Amino acid sequence: MKRLAIALLSVLTLVSCGKKQEPYSVRMVRSEMKRNPSALYLDGRQGALKWNYTTGLELLSFLDVAKAYALDDVEAYVKDWADTMTTLEGGIHSYKKEAYNVDHICPARMFFFFDEVYGGQTDRYRKVIDTIWQQVENQPRTEGGEFWHKQIYPHQVWLDGLYMALPFYAEYALRIAPESQRDSLFGDIADQFVKAAANTYDEATGLYRHAWDESKSMFWCNPQTGQSDHAWGRANGWFAAALVDVLDYFPQDNPRRIELIALLNHFVEVLPKWADPQTGMWYQVMDCPGREGNYLESTCSAMFIYAFLKGLNNGYIDESRQDYIKGLYGKFIDTFIRENEDGTISMTACCSVGGLGGKQNRRGDYEYYLSEPVIENDCKGVGPFIWASLEWEKLNGIL
Repeated sequence: MKRLAIALLSVLTLVSCGKKQEPYSVRMVRSEMKRNPSALYLDGRQGALKWNYTTGLELLSFLDVAKAYALDDVEAYVKDWADTMTTLEGGIHSYKKEAYNVDHICPARMFFFFDEVYGGQTDRYRKVIDTIWQQVENQPRTEGGEFWHKQIYPHQVWLDGLYMALPFYAEYALRIAPESQRDSLFGDIADQFVKAAANTYDEATGLYRHAWDESKSMFWCNPQTGQSDHAWGRANGWFAAALVDVLDYFPQDNPRRIELIALLNHFVEVLPKWADPQTGMWYQVMDCPGREGNYLESTCSAMFIYAFLKGLNNGYIDESRQDYIKGLYGKFIDTFIRENEDGTISMTACCSVGGLGGKQNRRGDYEYYLSEPVIENDCKGVGPFIWASLEWEKLNGIL
């Protein structure tokens, strides 16, 4: 907490050199840009042209910082990736609609901004949006109407997919879809949250299991419930982050909005019970706190804190929670943010990946989640930390 207090003081007052200390949102963007002079190198891509949600997620957070602090060079950094990954005709490098992979919906979110700003000069951004919308419209679904995670994972609903698909879906419904269709579209979005919650809910813990198999046939699921074995931290984090992002676009007068806010507040009620008492942060395998080998994981912790701060700022969470939520941000910095000798900052203890099935036959048991590499500055954590920082900066009057 001491470092956080010093950082806040230096933002609000002039330091000896006569300059203001940059807030953490800007510092992390600058650090990542220094480590990766081109966005094509984010997430270890080494310059490869790949339409991937990890880069898209982090760059969307960069774009929000650029807008908040009027940083034209940061916006140009993001736009360069968007223009490199697409053609003037709206083609998308390495994208295959027929894969019906919900991960491939997420990177298109930034294109709404570029279409708004540059749409009078080119229609490439709208064409990209329209291409991705065609996937949304045709995405295979469970009998209950939930999106399959991928074509190669039939009948499977992963909590990750709520974030990958539904914020884009909601923004499209508000900005572009015919007004006559909006109630139906937002109803579908709400249904996907509510049904995913019901199908993955663990009554014993109040948490949500990573995934659910409608067919109840996958080797990783319980044959009676269809649920995977554990409440993985980042899966729950994706769920919470998806809720607050979708609420940005959900109509104020739509009665289903109340259900989404209730789901968010369920996280507020339950998550403190599963946090590490000393740091306030959350474990890689959330339902096994303190078990040998388990570790405090930064990407899920960043997602929860982002969702809580945004929920507080937007009035979804009662102000009685303010002190607890504000305190989490400082604890996160003390636990996971490292100051580097070159002036950059790094985010530690990031689980690099987590999934079920596939070529690796990932079983989703306790040992599996601990077997994945732990790295620094993972896009899936850096983006949520930047968003959490922006929300904290709003809450404290810096923005």
